[in-house]
Amino acid sequence: MAYFPKSRVSHSGQLAVLVLASVLCASAGAQQPADDSSAQIPSATRPSPPAQSLSTPPKEGFWGRVNPFASKKWVHRQTDPITGQVNELNEVNAKNATDIKDVDSRSQAGIAKAQGVADTANKNATLAGQQAQEAGTIASQASLKVNQLNGTVSGLDQYTQTQTVSIAFRGAQPVLSAAARQQLDDLAATLTGRQGYLLELEAYATHSGSYGIQNSEQLAEAVKRYLVTAHDIPVYRMHSVALGNVPAAGTGETEPVRSSHVELRLMENSLAARDGSTPRFDPSRTGAERP
Repeated sequence: MAYFPKSRVSHSGQLAVLVLASVLCASAGAQQPADDSSAQIPSATRPSPPAQSLSTPPKEGFWGRVNPFASKKWVHRQTDPITGQVNELNEVNAKNATDIKDVDSRSQAGIAKAQGVADTANKNATLAGQQAQEAGTIASQASLKVNQLNGTVSGLDQYTQTQTVSIAFRGAQPVLSAAARQQLDDLAATLTGRQGYLLELEAYATHSGSYGIQNSEQLAEAVKRYLVTAHDIPVYRMHSVALGNVPAAGTGETEPVRSSHVELRLMENSLAARDGSTPRFDPSRTGAERP
């Protein structure tokens, strides 16, 4: 082993330190121009640093890990982008919720308006149906009234024979016997309170010619006089005709009559029904019926 003096060793160590310092200075000087050149590049043309992925945390520190002793500023610097995105998402969600609520409100208003229109239409339709039904009822009643009126007008001249009485006389004397008066009393009793009737009188006499006609007329007047004076039968309800000794009409007889008498027929109008009901017109009846 060689021996070197102590002073020689100390000098060599100092020399090594100087060489190392020179190397470090040279390295620092070589890096300085690069930093200056990057500082002179305009910010508009300087390439932006690549965005760090949120899923890959930045590697920092000596051991290639996130600095476990990071400061609050560093934490804010890392979380601010995330917070900004979260706030932006919250704003978008709030705007969407507002838009949805506005659309829902307008939809509900439109539905309510449409429902109101539909309800009004239904009410109008129901009212129109009721009015149409009422109009149909009124029309039916009017038609019934017209039919009743037609029946009434048609029945004004319709009379039906309801009773026949033959009043006999002795000879040519226009004097009523007790039996004849009783017949007239019975007939008058049926006319009490009755309306719409007529009395037809056909007077016959045994004589011919004008004398027979005058005699038969006197017989008819005797019957009418008794009904007016004894029973207050109105004169306008009695119609008479003097026929002399001609054969009675409708009997088929051809020989002259052999007895003086008055044929009295009670004719009733269909409008004068006793029960007060509406008279019914029978088209088969064209005039007074006879037995």
